[in-house]
Amino acid sequence: MWCHKEVSTIAREPDSVSTSAEAWKPGQDCQAVATAHLLGQDPNDIHGPTWGVVGTLGDSICYGGVPDKVNAIHAELARRITDSQLHKRLVSPNYSGGVSDGQRNGTPQMRYSLIGRETTHDGMSLHLEGSDLEGVIAVVACDKPPVGTTAALLERNVPAVIHSDGSIRPGIDPETGETIDLVSCFQVAQDPDPVKRERWARNACPGIGSCGGMFTYNTMQSFIATIGLEPVHMVAPVSEDPRRMDQFPRELVDCLLLMTEQNIRPRDLVTPAALRNGMIVAIAMGGSTNVLLHAPEIARSAGIDFWNEVMSRDEFNQLSRDVPVLINARPFGKYYMTDIEDKGGLQVILNELLKAGLLDGSTLTCTGETLAEQIARLDPPAPDGDVIHAFNTPYKNTGGLRVLSGNLAPDGGAVLKVAGVEGGIGADNRFVGRARTFDSEPALLDQLINAPEVFADNDMVVIRYEGPKGAPGMPEMLDPTSRITTLCRERGITIALMTDARFSGGSVGLVIGHVGPEAAVGGPIALVQDGDTIVVDLNDDTLNCEELGDLAVFEDRQARWQAEAESNGGLSPHVRAVQSRLLKRMRLLANPAILGAGMGEG
Repeated sequence: MWCHKEVSTIAREPDSVSTSAEAWKPGQDCQAVATAHLLGQDPNDIHGPTWGVVGTLGDSICYGGVPDKVNAIHAELARRITDSQLHKRLVSPNYSGGVSDGQRNGTPQMRYSLIGRETTHDGMSLHLEGSDLEGVIAVVACDKPPVGTTAALLERNVPAVIHSDGSIRPGIDPETGETIDLVSCFQVAQDPDPVKRERWARNACPGIGSCGGMFTYNTMQSFIATIGLEPVHMVAPVSEDPRRMDQFPRELVDCLLLMTEQNIRPRDLVTPAALRNGMIVAIAMGGSTNVLLHAPEIARSAGIDFWNEVMSRDEFNQLSRDVPVLINARPFGKYYMTDIEDKGGLQVILNELLKAGLLDGSTLTCTGETLAEQIARLDPPAPDGDVIHAFNTPYKNTGGLRVLSGNLAPDGGAVLKVAGVEGGIGADNRFVGRARTFDSEPALLDQLINAPEVFADNDMVVIRYEGPKGAPGMPEMLDPTSRITTLCRERGITIALMTDARFSGGSVGLVIGHVGPEAAVGGPIALVQDGDTIVVDLNDDTLNCEELGDLAVFEDRQARWQAEAESNGGLSPHVRAVQSRLLKRMRLLANPAILGAGMGEG
């Protein structure tokens, strides 16, 4: 272990903790004494700094391995505190919850997915601040709770380390031997063979862990490790890897001890340079469009304005042109995170980017090393050329993501996953399509399920009133995008899609999300009509509606939309009513997508 010698020295130097009679406050201390007895701790240590382990839970297999990892880390922390006489007060593990993105896609409950990032942030803040924790190890799973946890740790800003629970292994179709996963299952939702649909549903998820492709979970865990909050070598192993129960808990406690001794805090790691590194890695791995929601939110929690202090939108797009995709991974490729681990792990990719001069290797990490030092110590192998490609011979020549502006996206934050485009962009780097509008996701799903023949080549499907305020909660569109992908592959056509909502990291195709301002606040996407001409131009990264380029047309449609909203109490009649206090709070406080789509401060 990189810091064993230093940590052993630290452990032999007991903290100075007063145990005199004057230090005791019976009203505040009696429950702490009882807790110490419950956890097998020395009650004389209850006046020391409070340490704890936190985790994220939910109703899917993504979270299935979290409790065991939390318990293993808690046991190692307790052992180290006792054996080394650290005089820390250890509290019971605490958990925050999320929903299952996979199970909720295409349902009204999907509105709670992104909100889960916010409630995780709230729940973690309640524990970290309310229990006055001064040292934390967090075990995270799925894709929204890790970001909420990271944001809470940055705001608390005490020594802390994050540990990803790990990916699930891909499934195997027992009849054909084909490798399958959750996204595969969404893409066969309308397969005419009911036996195949059932077979894939039964076999696509063969264990525990979060989605195993380069979907949002692995995008964000790679991001979080790159910015320094998680040891790099812990990202790629699957959830069931035995190291997560024996080796890694020891190493995580080493990290926490080192950060405590050297007074290294999360905001010392998460700097503009580190965040830039994280985004470059996301681009090079063809990562999820959700990184453009989560990176600004992580930056905000660190006191950083992402688009002003880390990179501009133009810089982001230039990076996406300059940084190639280095991995052949689902959903746009063949392999999974377990294959990346088999070929050397995330450190192989970071090493290639460091050698190419694209990453700032001087940023500090939770191991006490700089990023460059951590990668050098890990000594990763060369890229194998199939799963992980060398920088000079990449899997794809251009990076994974692009942000678009134009008269449909005056906020400049609409996002296209270039790595996932399967067709429709011509040799001139443009797509020209006809608008086919839907004022909700259910309306589109109804057409895709019951009348798929109505869709034609070069349609631009527009789903609106599903943004941060409109849905509210900005749901993922994995169900409709998967059905459209299957339809396009079967018929050899291109059906594009744009929305003020967002996408799963598993979505592929010519799909554009985060279009803002959103329809619910009267953004231009609300003014598009069936048959309008929509132009996506990757030469200048724009998204435009030709009809709205006519000022008279724009003003007429805007006036009609405004009159309709005013006659409905100030809200468009296409915005669905909500009863839940949580949904109401999201609608009231939601920031625009370009700022992370989180709940603002009111």
